[in-house]
Amino acid sequence: MTDRDALHTKLEQGIDALGVSLPADAPGRLLDYIALLARWNATYNLTAIRDPAEMVSRHLLDSLAVLPYVQGDSLADLGTGPGLPGIPLAIAAPGRRVLLVDSNGKKVRFLREAIRSLKLEGVQAVQARVEEVQGQFDCVTARAFATLGDMLAWGGHLLAPEGVWLAMKGKTPEDELRGVPPAFAVRQIRALRVPGLEAADRHVIELGRALPG
Repeated sequence: MTDRDALHTKLEQGIDALGVSLPADAPGRLLDYIALLARWNATYNLTAIRDPAEMVSRHLLDSLAVLPYVQGDSLADLGTGPGLPGIPLAIAAPGRRVLLVDSNGKKVRFLREAIRSLKLEGVQAVQARVEEVQGQFDCVTARAFATLGDMLAWGGHLLAPEGVWLAMKGKTPEDELRGVPPAFAVRQIRALRVPGLEAADRHVIELGRALPG
């Protein structure tokens, strides 16, 4: 079995364990993405994870764990770094308009190369601070980006009125929950079971705009 075969098996088993449905070509495209990431990472230090098998768990499956909660026709991934969770989500559910936002130039250069080489239609990368980005999105994702208060203060304008904000966290950040601005409300806190990361504490905080009244 080649290294790629072993990674493919690990990824397929993880997708089955998550219970998510992906297009037939998605596993291969996801592996192409981490192969490209590993290659660039050797020079540009885009992620602390260097082992491709670990990338399957910590990057791909961790990103795909929030797929059931993503909604709408447009998504903005803030502080995306090398494209997490935005690129796996774009591969898993093609057809959604996806904006990848990061202020780091070398990461955005990688994102643009990934979009080109993986032929990710409808996906765009922008180098900008979150507060400078314009537009509104049905879904906003952020993974280990900032505190809930800061990310909503900087990027809250990007969330459509009926949109959902998915903040990926480790432990439930009780202190951060108190800092959620009054214009937003926590809808749900969900524990994530990520295959290969069973010992890790992973949660997604689901937020929306507060109802008037």
